[in-house]
Amino acid sequence: MTIEYVTRYRRASRIPAEPGRPYFIEKGEGDRAHLCGDLITIYAGGEQTENIFNFFTVEGPKGDLIPAHLHPDTHEVFYVTHGAVRLFVEDTEGSQQENLLTPGDFGFVPKNCPHAYRMERHHSQVVGVAAGPGGTFERFFENLGAPADGLGLPHQPVVPGPEAFATVPEQYDVRFLPDHQWHTR
Repeated sequence: MTIEYVTRYRRASRIPAEPGRPYFIEKGEGDRAHLCGDLITIYAGGEQTENIFNFFTVEGPKGDLIPAHLHPDTHEVFYVTHGAVRLFVEDTEGSQQENLLTPGDFGFVPKNCPHAYRMERHHSQVVGVAAGPGGTFERFFENLGAPADGLGLPHQPVVPGPEAFATVPEQYDVRFLPDHQWHTR
């Protein structure tokens, strides 16, 4: 039996809207959204954790670099469970690095550090956790992308236009860097 809740974001969700309530979610049954060619599944967010952290997965095909961005108040974790993901990061002093993460590898991006990633193999999956005093950003995926009711990758990539990236509300703690250049290989 699966219980569904109504939240301020969705008419049907398997994640309870209020904090302090234990719950369980079967594999892939969280709140889903398509953004670019990826499927993002939220398992816990600000509503459940009093805006302390979120927990989500990103699954995608081998593809393009996700646009450079930073989170002014949020630390982000990348843990690869399937495939391979190349993580690009720049520290607050401007030093850039990249690393290929494969299953079991971990990447940490502190707040205010520009970063981007690219799925290097088909069927790659990243487990993400983000935490910080500025709240959580998981609802950004549905607001910039498109909510998804079913499992699986989008049939057509959901790619917002450049103007959409500029309109992302500050409440999501995501700042895009459209002119950012990566100087790594």
